[in-house]
Amino acid sequence: MDNQAPMISVRNLWKVFGSNPEAIIGTPDALLSRQELRAKTGNTIAVRDVSFDVAPGEVFVVMGLSGSGKSTLVRCMTRLIEPTQGELRFEDEDILKVDDKRLRELRKTRFSMVFQHFGLLPHRKVIDNVAYSLEINGVGKADRHARANEVIELVGLQGYAQAYPEQLSGGMQQRVGLARALAVDPQVLFLDEPFSALDPLIRRDMQTEVIRLHHQLGKTMVFITHDLAEAVKLGDRIAIMRDGAVVQIGTPEELVAQPADDYVANFVRDFPKSHILTLRWIARKPEPSEDLSGPILPPNITVRNATRQIIESSIPIRVMENGNLLGVVTAVEVLHLISGQE
Repeated sequence: MDNQAPMISVRNLWKVFGSNPEAIIGTPDALLSRQELRAKTGNTIAVRDVSFDVAPGEVFVVMGLSGSGKSTLVRCMTRLIEPTQGELRFEDEDILKVDDKRLRELRKTRFSMVFQHFGLLPHRKVIDNVAYSLEINGVGKADRHARANEVIELVGLQGYAQAYPEQLSGGMQQRVGLARALAVDPQVLFLDEPFSALDPLIRRDMQTEVIRLHHQLGKTMVFITHDLAEAVKLGDRIAIMRDGAVVQIGTPEELVAQPADDYVANFVRDFPKSHILTLRWIARKPEPSEDLSGPILPPNITVRNATRQIIESSIPIRVMENGNLLGVVTAVEVLHLISGQE
């Protein structure tokens, strides 16, 4: 991903709600807390000078607590909410500069959104809900139904094309929402807390479904959530937001191993490090006297999956990549990690 041109580039994006919002940006008022700014001017900064790139085929997760600005950010990225200032490029096109006609075209053919609330049309069968975006694009009935049947099968809803939404469970309804978003074969899927209203077991199944679809289709995804476990499970990289600003962007490993500040550290504190961190993060330089004839493990295996072999080995495990020794790991390093010691 690092060598590819980004699919999406966000630069210095702001969204200020209130009167004369442009006048806030670039002034000392922009540095005030939300409460202070609201008290002084009546304005609210929902997105504060946000910049990041999303690579083609990446699952980029934006995570934060309620009110952090994550949902406003994703709506700005699709211009459902107009940003106050900044740049938003989709490949080589500045989305903030396109006219309404071009924006409608992009939404119809290149972007799709999946929301927490399914938004299904209750009087239409599943096949017609899925085909709805194709219908408004002018695709004929036979062609749009053929495509709808393809994506209905893709999301695991075979046999339900003629059912109505009320006949489906919450998880099945969200599958219809996913199928509808995929029907136009978009380049980017925006998913705004799509599983928050689902029961935990159904939510877990839907997360697995997103992973399967991503592996199968390779779509670029921007996924919004307030749940760290969901972010870690789905995200190639995660952006953590607080009060409208991005606090840190990194892989799940980077966030757990190297939190940027106390806010991020508190976010990841209760997450089992051994489930996320790989041997790369705990391997240390061997001592001169240590036996280096021990078993070899790759650096990308999680500590959790390597723990039994490490503990059972009487000599250090060698962590090697491309024939190079990155370091060694013993039961001491594993126990330090599990017990929360540095």
